[in-house]
Amino acid sequence: MKDQPLLSEELTQIHAYWRAANYLSVGQIYLLDNPLLKEPLTLKHIKPRLLGHWGTTPGLNFIYVHMNRMITKNDLNMLFIAGPGHGGPAVVANTYLEGTYSEIYPDISQDEKGLQKLFKQFSFPGGIPSHTAPETPGSIHEGGELGYALSHAYGAVFDNPDLIACCVVGDGEAETGPLATAWHSNKFLDPKRDGVVLPILHLNGYKIANPTVLARISHDELEKLFLGYGYEPYFVEGDEPMAMHQKMAETMDDIISKIKTIWHKARSEGNTERPRWPMIILRSPKGWSGPKEVDGLKTEGSWRSHQVPLSELDKKPEHISILENWMKSYKPEELFDAKGKLIPILASLAPKGTKRMGANPHTNGGALLQPLHLPDFKTYAVDVSHHGQSIAESTRVLGGFLRDVMRYNMHNFRVFGPDETASNRLGALFEVTNRVWMAEQYDTDDHLSQDGRVMEILSEHTCQGWLEGYLLTGRHGFFSCYEAFIHIIDSMFNQHAKWLKVTSREIPWRKPIASLNYLLTSHVWRQDHNGFSHQDPGFIDVVVNKKAHIVNVYFPPDANTLLWVGSQCLKSLNAINVIVAGKQPELQWLGMEEAMSHCEQGIGIWKWASNDADNVPDVVMTCCGDVPTLESLAAVSILNDFVPELKIRFINVVDLMTLEPHEEHQHGLSHEAFNCLFPKDTPVIFAYHGYPWLIHRLAYRRANHEHLHVRGYKEEGTTTTPFDMVVLNDMDRFHLVMDVMDRVPKMKPFAETIKAKMRAKLKEHQTYIETYGQDMPEILNWKWMRER
Repeated sequence: MKDQPLLSEELTQIHAYWRAANYLSVGQIYLLDNPLLKEPLTLKHIKPRLLGHWGTTPGLNFIYVHMNRMITKNDLNMLFIAGPGHGGPAVVANTYLEGTYSEIYPDISQDEKGLQKLFKQFSFPGGIPSHTAPETPGSIHEGGELGYALSHAYGAVFDNPDLIACCVVGDGEAETGPLATAWHSNKFLDPKRDGVVLPILHLNGYKIANPTVLARISHDELEKLFLGYGYEPYFVEGDEPMAMHQKMAETMDDIISKIKTIWHKARSEGNTERPRWPMIILRSPKGWSGPKEVDGLKTEGSWRSHQVPLSELDKKPEHISILENWMKSYKPEELFDAKGKLIPILASLAPKGTKRMGANPHTNGGALLQPLHLPDFKTYAVDVSHHGQSIAESTRVLGGFLRDVMRYNMHNFRVFGPDETASNRLGALFEVTNRVWMAEQYDTDDHLSQDGRVMEILSEHTCQGWLEGYLLTGRHGFFSCYEAFIHIIDSMFNQHAKWLKVTSREIPWRKPIASLNYLLTSHVWRQDHNGFSHQDPGFIDVVVNKKAHIVNVYFPPDANTLLWVGSQCLKSLNAINVIVAGKQPELQWLGMEEAMSHCEQGIGIWKWASNDADNVPDVVMTCCGDVPTLESLAAVSILNDFVPELKIRFINVVDLMTLEPHEEHQHGLSHEAFNCLFPKDTPVIFAYHGYPWLIHRLAYRRANHEHLHVRGYKEEGTTTTPFDMVVLNDMDRFHLVMDVMDRVPKMKPFAETIKAKMRAKLKEHQTYIETYGQDMPEILNWKWMRER
């Protein structure tokens, strides 16, 4: 220890503030009433169901008060991310003490009545969740998002040059895969233009019932681990509060000085070396300052303090006395005045205004959001003079549009992806920016630079976390990924969708943020070269489980529709948009004016591929997805040749959610509009990109659902030819023709003859690919020839 950084009076005040936060935290877990313990504590003052977690809470309170000290001392711009999933009581307590909570929720006032409400509402019906949640001021991270705290923190500080994200990582959380990879985010942080993350690894030794890995390795091994990650670790360890306050204050003084030095060298002296950013390893007892023992068993410093150290109070009245003594050990009469308000000398320790971590504007990112300057997507249009004649790579066309989105929004737009930007044909971005990279570079590297704005790391978790942090603090982004591997972030998607569900409809003070936009390409139908492991369209099924007002799913069939969809998604707010589009060369169907009209409806009849003349058709051929569109049109072409008298209506679906009733999704068709497209009792042959049962699920309440026959991916695949992929799943043109023969009554005279020809074609296909290793010329060279 150097000279003690805290003078006696300041030390006493900081310790008292910590006691106040701990007192409020315990009160939230246990009390219904009697918030200042003015009466002897009895069972009637205690909640009947004790929910919440104490173990990590005192450590979070300790960190929060020391961050307050540094903000005030150095005029810092700082936000707080509580990674430990069960730290809700601490963050609520501290935002209440600093005044932010009462400003947002005036009924939770700074007095005894407000304290009673604060305590009662926690984990109580009609109240607030037990985790740090969207309802909690200052939060951009929900407590259930275990493993994502660090990537969220880094996402928050990209392009925020004066922002410090204090990110507390629980030692249980540190065992998760997403968190373990996120430590490498320091290789992408540019000290010239980005803020900084201060990771605090909080080692209290235990998870729910077991010790944690990082708490049970030697000091030397732990230090070397984080030196290897590229950090400069500072250790703050102990259990005696006054000594720990001094250690933490000294450490924070050194760290803030270190951060300012790094910023100065990078921004004023032009130092381009990757810095070794500081971090803290805080080792304190689990359940610090709580009961030492309960029923003769060690509690503080053990796994028994993880959740509720004292339970069954109705059956064990002696526990009520332990609880009362525990709460009185914080000496609330010294912390709050007679009316229940924090005494002025302690209240003065909190930062003021927007410097308070609960009031930092970045934690309500929609309030800072600036709309993107978007180029006119129509200027990137592919010329489609004739339907189905020209060929383009749709995502490459979109890449040109994204390049200029980046060009015009260099301060608030980034593109994220796991090493796939070029593979997914978005390489035009590298005409205006590079991949950000702060580690070593070689002359042979491709488009790497410290000031790049394309974020690539081979971790879908980290990309997702960065993007979420970037969006939640008021910026815009775009995430491209191979379709099969986006499943890796299913849980992260779920949590972000839950956040949006709550914030968009239930928390008016949370301002709308930019939507999270996914481009899923290298999709199931064009993973014939990589094989079965890369073939999975099931992310869409996960997406549509979420609240309908949050999610949109688009299947643009060509480049011009993809441009429209991409532009609309980048304009949208408070949504998760999923775009599924292939990157391979493919036929183009619609000119830009047609594409715009079609996409605005989300679903529609392609009259140039239909011959029902707006009358009741014999069959409705429907498709959703680029490959299903190709196969459906090829099937229509075969049907036109064999049975020209068959009246066909061709429908393409761009917006999957139009299939839901309007009362379920804002884009859904009314029943009347749906029935106009799909006349009752008319067979519908539906070729769908993903698992076919999803279409049945979306349309099960429609009038003619019983006549709906869906083809899609049914978990058949291997390394094979592109056309063989659709054959293996019975979604090829020949199977679609046979489906029409089976389901349209007027086809009965022709059915067996035509089906025999289709089976012969399938056999010919199989023989050809096994002989030559590629699809038949009539498949490879097929184009739409029929124009009306």
